[in-house]
Amino acid sequence: QVQLVESGGGLVQAGGSLTLSCAAPGRTFSNYNMGWFRQAPGKEREFVAAISWGGGSTSYVNSVKGRFTISRDNTNNTVRLQMNSLRPEDTAVYYCAASTHHYGGSFREYEYWGQGTQVTVSS
Repeated sequence: QVQLVESGGGLVQAGGSLTLSCAAPGRTFSNYNMGWFRQAPGKEREFVAAISWGGGSTSYVNSVKGRFTISRDNTNNTVRLQMNSLRPEDTAVYYCAASTHHYGGSFREYEYWGQGTQVTVSS
C-alpha cells in the first residue's frame, strides 16, 4: 500500500498561482509514474497532468498546457503541480495518483490515490 498525502490547496483569485505537493513517505518513489487529476462538483474525474517515473516525460490536458507544470523530486519523494494563471473553471478537488505500470491520463490505471485537496478560484 502506498500512502499519498497532498497539500497546498486553497482559495485564490483568478490569475493567481498555487503549488500543490504530493508526498509518499517511506516509499521508493521512483518506482511510480505519477499523475494529477481533478474533480469538480457534478463532473467526472478529469486528468490534469502526468510525469514518468524518472521525470523525463510529462503530459497535460489541453486546458492547462502553458499554465500548469508537473515536476518530481525522487530524492525527497514528492511530486508538485505548479498552477499559474488560474481560472474559475480550475476549481475542483485535486488528487495525486501513482501507477506502477501506466503513464498517462487513464485514471483507472492508477493504483494509489491521495485524499484530495480543494482548489477554489474566485472570479
